[in-house]
Amino acid sequence: MPSHNLSRIQLDDLELVGYSVAGEETVIALPQLDVCFDVGKAPDQIISVNHVLLTHGHMDHAAGFAYYLSQRNFCGLPAGTILAPPNLIRPMQEIVNSWGRLDGNRIPAKLVGVKPGDEYQIKPNLFARAFPTKHTAGSVGFTVLEKRKKLKPEYAGLTGPQLVELKKQGIQIDNPLEVPIVTYFGDTQYVDFAQLDYVVKSRILIAECTFYEDEHVSRANAGRHMHVDEFASLVERLENEYIIISHLTQRTPMREVRKMLHKSLPADIHDKIIILMDRKWRQPRR
Repeated sequence: MPSHNLSRIQLDDLELVGYSVAGEETVIALPQLDVCFDVGKAPDQIISVNHVLLTHGHMDHAAGFAYYLSQRNFCGLPAGTILAPPNLIRPMQEIVNSWGRLDGNRIPAKLVGVKPGDEYQIKPNLFARAFPTKHTAGSVGFTVLEKRKKLKPEYAGLTGPQLVELKKQGIQIDNPLEVPIVTYFGDTQYVDFAQLDYVVKSRILIAECTFYEDEHVSRANAGRHMHVDEFASLVERLENEYIIISHLTQRTPMREVRKMLHKSLPADIHDKIIILMDRKWRQPRR
């Protein structure tokens, strides 16, 4: 029986599963991409995912990482890979070692420090790229992108053997092409992410928008979270096909969140929005 009642959202050929409530738990996985953004309390449904992309060390985002690693070992799976800011790696390893002593079994782990600009290969053509966020020391967001090669137009009419011959001569016949699939901010204060082309063009954006009421602007600033006014000014400059809102505060009822999003966003942007934890509003209106 699953340990969590996760939200499930179908985005064309990709399924997103997750749970995100500010201060309680955040864990969002795309199993087909073999990535899980943050780990929350490590629900059973994400144990088989091989890569956890951890944005920062707050308990509601990171508490279950040792359990995730232990359960993989218990199930006979290879050690899970966790990408995290470099300043978290040593304390995370200490926690894993301590749990191993408590449990009486060594817990295999692959902990990889990543700083803004670093990339890590997930699959042969699939990479996770870290970028800076503004929340805690070293916090990062992630974009998962596919890298392809596109034949240069001047060689489009050539046959296979002709192309092979050009390659033998050392001629570069194609250009590298990056296709950003999904971007995850994690927790962050407003940053002008529109300066990052791979964020702008990411097919799916998973963005925190924690606060909605006017009197909560100071709360947003104090906790380094995003207010709906900042969120609106940002997403209007992005080109995402889907925008998933995560990390809502329990201080604001869902009906008020819906109302404020409708008020704050132009219709074309509003139609892209999915609130992760809103069971009544799951798919974008097309």
